[in-house]
Amino acid sequence: MGVIGLGNMGTTHARDLLEGKIPRAELTAVCSRDVSGFAAHPSVKSYTKSEELIRSGAVDAVLIATPHFSHTAIGIDALEHGLHVLVEKPISVHKLDCERLLAAHTDERQVFAAMFNQRTDPFFKKIRQLVRDGDLGQIRRINWVVTNWFRTEAYYGGWRATWAGEGGGVLLNQCAHNLDLFQWIFGMPRHIRAFCGLGHYHDIEAEDDVTAYMEFANGATAVLITSTGEAPGSNRLEIAGESGRLVYENDELLFTRNEMEMTAFSRSSTDGFAAPKTRTVPISLSGHGGQHHEILTNFVEAVLDGSPLIAPAVEGIHSVELANAILFSSLQKKTISLPLDGYAYSRKLKQLIASSSKAPKKRRSARR
Repeated sequence: MGVIGLGNMGTTHARDLLEGKIPRAELTAVCSRDVSGFAAHPSVKSYTKSEELIRSGAVDAVLIATPHFSHTAIGIDALEHGLHVLVEKPISVHKLDCERLLAAHTDERQVFAAMFNQRTDPFFKKIRQLVRDGDLGQIRRINWVVTNWFRTEAYYGGWRATWAGEGGGVLLNQCAHNLDLFQWIFGMPRHIRAFCGLGHYHDIEAEDDVTAYMEFANGATAVLITSTGEAPGSNRLEIAGESGRLVYENDELLFTRNEMEMTAFSRSSTDGFAAPKTRTVPISLSGHGGQHHEILTNFVEAVLDGSPLIAPAVEGIHSVELANAILFSSLQKKTISLPLDGYAYSRKLKQLIASSSKAPKKRRSARR
């Protein structure tokens, strides 16, 4: 394997490979424009251009951990040169680039995966199972407050949270994981109306505070709240269905079951103040799964053994589309229908990029 990009995540992945934490995978090359990172990997080939590593013959697969905008071009290049590809989240910055990248994956023998490590968490796996198997009945309401992505002012600098450098803020970077889990568990909504604070808590260009309201085809609604400027933050997911309520918070999963589905009870009861009887069932789980190691190990197993992927790259477009639609709704101050018009969003993003400083703006933007 080769690792392209030696920032925070790329360096971590390279170290894990070198230390043998990923069975049957060997780090043979790294690539970074900043050569200072090469000293930590003296035993492998090093390159300053991704094109050179991709054409070197030194790797069977690459892990792309560069700033978001370059995922598309590097991914396409690697796929077109026959390499297996694992790309960090998000797979691209906007929907059109996602489509371009996915279109380059034409050989089914090539493994193409995304680094959605939170899919390995047993809590989210169990929540998905309960929702998909119908234990909650028809889903009626989803509330997810995920504000434990707190970042200080020191975190932001250079390309981070700029339109030209990152293409967005909390939605594309931190909350990309939650947006992936959201669509993985519930599917995609039909409509979105959102309100995003641009530089609300930090001196940045992009969004760091988000409240989004969504509607699904079956009439269910969802509210997603996320921020990098709230401390102490929360991570509380509450799901209300016909058969009860599921709550995940502080590593506890509680299922409060209705003895009778709520709509059926409402229509059959003669008591205007009655409610279905319930029983609360704690669901015992521990730990948060293998995370990045598990995704990498699964990627290797897919290449060598044909194992199914935990996070196929083709599914990565959904979290990007959600992020784009939420921001677009806020910027346009109107409800956005899905599927998102990728061309319209791309044009809007180009306008934002044209005004970007490529560095944090020392101003506080109004909430939009």
